[in-house]
Amino acid sequence: MNSIPQPTTNLMLAHPWWQREDLKYINRRLYLAGQSLEQIAKQVGTPTFVYSTQRIRENIKRLRVALSQTGLEFDIYYAMKANRNPSILTHLAANGDIGIDACSPKEVLRAMSCGFSAEKISFTGTSVSMDDWNFLYRQQGIKINLDSLAALKNYGAYGKGKKVGIRINPALGLGYNDNTLLRYSGTEVTKFGIYQEQLDEAMAIARFYDLKISRVHFHTGCGYLNQQLPVWDEILAASLEFIDRLGNINEVNLGGGLGVPHTSNDAPLDLSNWKKIIHRHFKGKNIRIAIEPGDYLLKDAGVLLLQTVYLEPRRDKFFLGVNGGFNLAIEPGFYQMPCEPTPCVIKGNKKIKVTIAGNINESVDIWAKDIDIPEMNTGDTLVLINAGAYASAMSSNHCMRGEFNEIVIP
Repeated sequence: MNSIPQPTTNLMLAHPWWQREDLKYINRRLYLAGQSLEQIAKQVGTPTFVYSTQRIRENIKRLRVALSQTGLEFDIYYAMKANRNPSILTHLAANGDIGIDACSPKEVLRAMSCGFSAEKISFTGTSVSMDDWNFLYRQQGIKINLDSLAALKNYGAYGKGKKVGIRINPALGLGYNDNTLLRYSGTEVTKFGIYQEQLDEAMAIARFYDLKISRVHFHTGCGYLNQQLPVWDEILAASLEFIDRLGNINEVNLGGGLGVPHTSNDAPLDLSNWKKIIHRHFKGKNIRIAIEPGDYLLKDAGVLLLQTVYLEPRRDKFFLGVNGGFNLAIEPGFYQMPCEPTPCVIKGNKKIKVTIAGNINESVDIWAKDIDIPEMNTGDTLVLINAGAYASAMSSNHCMRGEFNEIVIP
């Protein structure tokens, strides 16, 4: 019979790998942007997402500094699919130095309702219906990127003489920890964009409808860090083959995908190296660069607060149950993205090895397996860091447990 693990002395609680100036323990209580997460949980309950606009601003500034050092003109479009919270969008619009990457008409409308002008919106959709096009045709000033031959034809029928972008597929992809689930292109054929062998036909369609292809767009993966930068280098080199064949391209949208650390083994993305790769490929080409970050701007700016509902042994494991499941943040369950749970309040000097389970009746509803965390009790608040992007925006009401609160810290 296996023995039940017992709490052990832990002397390394004070400095977790993810701690930074605006997300840290003060007197064993976790604070985000100067606000006590324990107090927020007591005031509004759980599950609750908490976002820091201060951290978002810092992330934008870091990217702007890096891009400014490429010597190229550039634009940053926030990928709204990462998090569409209206307060966050209104805050971004008020800053005035960032646009929106939208992938549906509803996202376009949400952006406009939060203060973004049409000129600040870039649209790149996939499997765009005629109803979608009927809406998009009426929008003046939005940058449209067409990701298929059918999209070129459908848009061309109404948009003769207009400047457009095309989404290309360089047949190379990348993602966090080389996870194939996070790749938008690669060795496997995907639905995203126009391949090299389709380019002549795409150009012929554009000529027929008098569309002027002045922009190239590509998005090849999500969450990449330093170990994926060699592939990023190859992707930019492959994009130049499309650009040279098309001619008269004055803007290249590099998509998003810039990642943040998820474990203690991850180093932050080296923007100095990243920007050098961009500079090397596009210097002297009179091309404006655009990027569409989602994860990089929002992920580490948000946390999810949950309440522990039980702690009990099952054979040789301790299970810690919480009042929120993978339907609130699907990346750990669906994409196998690592999850970093931590207590809101550290009450002692011991840690325990637990498997953290959600409240959804599905086998994938496990937040983390066999991890060491400071000892917790029923009723305590658990914090999941890196919950600012692709969590609330992708949530569902599975098992009718989809309700949550959202708090935005100025």
